[in-house]
Amino acid sequence: MSETVYSSESVPTAPADRGRTTIADGVVEKIAGLAARDVVGVHAMGSGLSRTFGAVRDRVPGGGRSVTRGVKAEVGEVQTALDLEIVVDYGVAIADVARSVRENVIAAVERMTGLEVVEVNIAVSDVKLPDEEEEEPEPRLQ
Repeated sequence: MSETVYSSESVPTAPADRGRTTIADGVVEKIAGLAARDVVGVHAMGSGLSRTFGAVRDRVPGGGRSVTRGVKAEVGEVQTALDLEIVVDYGVAIADVARSVRENVIAAVERMTGLEVVEVNIAVSDVKLPDEEEEEPEPRLQ
């Protein structure tokens, strides 16, 4: 019976360790945007201006709804940092909503990407009042 001896330089690597995986900023932004929207008390993502432009883009055929609105990610090789801009519903505890958003986003991004989330900065840009209308432009065509 023969025995194979490997030197440290010739040890075969597992298939999963052969190669490199990179994750684009936009992928992390989509995951974070969807995870943030799942939190009760988050009315919308982005500032008023970005939501207005987004509403126009959503109406253009092929424009699609942007799940990355209000999300900015910086992705490194093993870590990521996120900035989120949210609009909360009137009456919710903003600190609790921000904590829940942070927890949900970190869990989703780390689970799906394997990246370590080092920080999630949240800016609350507005509060949606119950009687306030949405900031969507009037359709030009009837």
